[in-house]
Amino acid sequence: MKNICFASNNAKKLDEIKSALSGKIGIISLEELGCKEELAETGDTLYHNAFQKARYVSETYGVDCFADDTGLEVVALDGAPGVYSGRFAGEPRSDERNVELLLKRMEGKENRNASFRTVIALILQGEEYSFEGKVDGVITEERFGEKGFGYDPVFQPDGYDRTFAELSMEEKNQISHRGRAVAKLVQFLLTRDF
Repeated sequence: MKNICFASNNAKKLDEIKSALSGKIGIISLEELGCKEELAETGDTLYHNAFQKARYVSETYGVDCFADDTGLEVVALDGAPGVYSGRFAGEPRSDERNVELLLKRMEGKENRNASFRTVIALILQGEEYSFEGKVDGVITEERFGEKGFGYDPVFQPDGYDRTFAELSMEEKNQISHRGRAVAKLVQFLLTRDF
């Protein structure tokens, strides 16, 4: 089986990616590489952040790798939190505080439409590629579900009566922004010899 590094320290993202790639491509974690530092995300776009992380790992450790960045884009908040989704409520990062702030900012808003968008940056044999996935939905008025992470308890994808946090990992991987981007990545990697 081919192996590639996923440049993320987020254990839940790693589990999601490993589940999506199961049996197709082996994933090497940053921990397995010996990379313990927090990867910088100082860009003003999802593309910039994803490539910033992928380039750092590829150049520092000499491995093929991919990194992602994800943003929740809420119509009523003019696209916020967007690229700042992970640190919406400031440092230190906290899913709980981010969700709390989002719900507070959404109070009284009639338009609750939102999109989750993921950009995956891949560096393979010195070449750069990118893949994007997006899912539309709405922000619920309160939290529902215990699964997932981040904004999952308040994001209900179109066509579903449950939030991401109420879906199984398999269900979520089939329809999520990250799942869609990963599907494009996998399709691409399976055609490559590395």
